[in-house]
Amino acid sequence: MSQREEILARVSTISALPTSATQMLALANNPDAQIEDVQRTVEYDPGLVTNLLRLANSAYFGTGGAINSVREAVVRLGFKRVFQIAMTSAVAPIAQKEIRGYDLPRNGLLRHSAATALAVEYLPKRLSMRVPDATYTAGLLHDLGKIVLGTYLEINSAPIVIKAYRESISFEIAEQMVLGTDHAEVGAALLEYWKLPRVVIDSVRWHHDPNKFPHEDKTVVDLVHLGEHVARICGTSSSTDGMNYAVCVESLDRLRVVPDVLELVAADVLGSLEDICSIFN
Repeated sequence: MSQREEILARVSTISALPTSATQMLALANNPDAQIEDVQRTVEYDPGLVTNLLRLANSAYFGTGGAINSVREAVVRLGFKRVFQIAMTSAVAPIAQKEIRGYDLPRNGLLRHSAATALAVEYLPKRLSMRVPDATYTAGLLHDLGKIVLGTYLEINSAPIVIKAYRESISFEIAEQMVLGTDHAEVGAALLEYWKLPRVVIDSVRWHHDPNKFPHEDKTVVDLVHLGEHVARICGTSSSTDGMNYAVCVESLDRLRVVPDVLELVAADVLGSLEDICSIFN
């Protein structure tokens, strides 16, 4: 068995999503789901209730008036927002941890993931386009593979970083050369194991190289790719891979993005980021 095959095989040994997040995912795929179904699922998880009400009253998710109950949150925010909050609540505990293999300090990945999730929603608004479904979730989970490699599999990224800088190649290419795989492929494998929507899996898999995504419509993949770039502009790229990634020019062209727009989106993100991250600190 190759190193790549061994790494991908071990993905299935990682704990599943919290029950509440799994149930919310099932409801998201059920066109007959009712408010009562969502309310019961949220109320099953006391931690989710707390985070839902905190996030529902935050500047980014909130509607301007105080939200004091789960039912009120579901009615006023809508199921899409409640699902996003549930996923944020599920991911936060592991994204908060120090990831030694990637030299990520405590809360480092959470800040980067949250910044990317915010960016992929702000960017289409700046471009006057509809925000595609699942973009927030894809942005939030795009670097999940770093948790798998750096924490669960205890991969040391130092040889990868050295190779990237010595050979002037991108970090994900150096990962592939050293490990036979990269954090994007590993993250996508975990999301497939967790049975997340295909658009989320594909966006995570190809977020560093949208041109290799084998479908004509690359909108969500492009948004996640550029959203992560915005997160770096915001100063949230604190791991050993640093800024050693190339921005895909074709993604900019496909979405008709000019550089000034990314700076504006970065300002939007910075206006909401602390509010979101402080809830989990």
